[in-house]
Amino acid sequence: MSAGVTCRLTVGAVRWIVDGMNVIGSRPDGWWKDRGRAMVALAERLDRWAASQGDDVTVVFERPPSTAIPASVIEIAYAPRAAANSADDEIVRRVRAAPRPHDIRVVTSDKGLSDRVLSLGATVQPAASFRDLIDPRSA
Repeated sequence: MSAGVTCRLTVGAVRWIVDGMNVIGSRPDGWWKDRGRAMVALAERLDRWAASQGDDVTVVFERPPSTAIPASVIEIAYAPRAAANSADDEIVRRVRAAPRPHDIRVVTSDKGLSDRVLSLGATVQPAASFRDLIDPRSA
């Protein structure tokens, strides 16, 4: 390997691509009152969860909120231009571009998006069960 080149090997790690607003919308917790804050809160939860799991996580949103979303472990991505289904299109683009799409798990409950990524070889995890995984409900 040449100088300055690093190699990241993740044995057994899962590559997650998260449909951000679909996960946020899976729980009626008032997120619609402050969409930007809900996006930041999801990114914070994902960042903590990804750090503890060692998995590669990308969350995709249609457009950035008015303030930047900080993250230290996860990748935060946005559709090239905000429009209906643009985050879905960006997720499909990322799965299609992946050298090993069968290693990708897409988090969404959107049937259309699920069908598209399944046809490319990715697997799908429902948004609500993933939200419960990263942000368990209080008993």
